[in-house]
Amino acid sequence: MIRFSLRIPADLHEQATAQATADRRSLNSEILHLLEVALTAPRPDAGSPGDDPASPAPLRGKPDSSPA
Repeated sequence: MIRFSLRIPADLHEQATAQATADRRSLNSEILHLLEVALTAPRPDAGSPGDDPASPAPLRGKPDSSPA
């Protein structure tokens, strides 16, 4: 296993924690589960990425590597 730090908005942390509690998982296990589900879901072959209603929302905040 690889260990790393992850910074997320407080509201997203609250949602993930609530979901983990509802699913009777640790927060770490819940995040792993959500990543596995997201990364193994079939991807649509047609259309642009913006046309897919299941496309992830844009990232919030400024990326660490963004030019200022």
